[in-house]
Amino acid sequence: MIKAVVDTNVFISSFFGGNPRKIIDLWKTGQIFICLSRDIVDEYVKVLHRLGLENEPALEEILRIFASGFHIVFTTRTPKLHLIEKDPDDDKFIECAVALKADYIISGDKVLLSVEDYMGIKIVTPKKFIDLLQE
Repeated sequence: MIKAVVDTNVFISSFFGGNPRKIIDLWKTGQIFICLSRDIVDEYVKVLHRLGLENEPALEEILRIFASGFHIVFTTRTPKLHLIEKDPDDDKFIECAVALKADYIISGDKVLLSVEDYMGIKIVTPKKFIDLLQE
């Protein structure tokens, strides 16, 4: 099974359609597992509230699925890495991926994407991820 960490920008963009929505749909249908840590979930919720999307019906559904553990791998322990000098807050995505032995980190963040690969974990855009799955 493919395990992926989904960056906050992809998660938030999924509410508006496109490839990010396709990725969340792949997760909802059990075609991929989403890897999460407390720091990632906290950031998802914080950004959704800041954008005024906390009452979005899709958010309630996703949080309910998160709580049920449906196709999710969750870690409470992550290594402390210092890889992303330009945006150290992005380290949490690599830390989660390393802790859970994820296959991919899916992001639209240019700084994070510039890493490309860390310990065999591919860091790709939503489009690249969809293309790879279709190969």
